[in-house]
This record gives sequence, C-alpha cells and structure tokens, in this order.
Amino acid sequence: MDSVQYRKAIERTMNHSLSEKEKLAMLAMGIAGEAGEIVDTLKKVIFHGHELDRDELIKELGDLEWYLQHLKKHYNISDEVVFISNIMKLNKRYPNGFSKKDSINRKA
Repeated sequence: MDSVQYRKAIERTMNHSLSEKEKLAMLAMGIAGEAGEIVDTLKKVIFHGHELDRDELIKELGDLEWYLQHLKKHYNISDEVVFISNIMKLNKRYPNGFSKKDSINRKA
C-alpha cells in the first residue's frame, strides 16, 4: 500500500464535522499523544525491563501515521516532498554523516 492508497483508506475515519481550526488542533494533539504512547512503550522496555511488544509498537506507529497523513493531506504535502526536504536538511547539517561536532555546531 502506498501513501495515496493509505490516505484514501483513512479518509472515512476523519470526523468531517470539525471546523478547520478544530481539525488542526485535533491532528496536532493526536500527533503529540501518539508520540507519547510510543515513548511510553519504549520506556517500559528501556527502564522497566519489559520485552518489546512489537505489535503494540506497530499499532501506535500506525496511529501516529494516521494523524501525520491527515495533516499532510490537509496541506497537500506528499510524503516524497517531506522525505526529500528532510534528506536535504540532514545533508546540510551532517555533510559527512552524523558527528557530535556537527550536532553541537548545527546548521539550521
């Protein structure tokens, strides 16, 4: 499944009665909330001695993706544009791959 198919499939689960402001607030809060769920899942592994519940992590990543895709769709931003923009930023910031020095003296 590609992102175009995914966006079409998730469209039916958007609450279309929300105003634009409400929709954007819900998407931003959802991204933060799902990121928190992912952090909590990993916290249990790192600090509480749990085994990784891979299925749970996949579910939470999927929930995060739902919010991200709706936000990108709202502003007509493709995954490809995000990927390319991110790689360009990383290449500028870390021209020779990650280094502590470049991280401390980050450019943009």
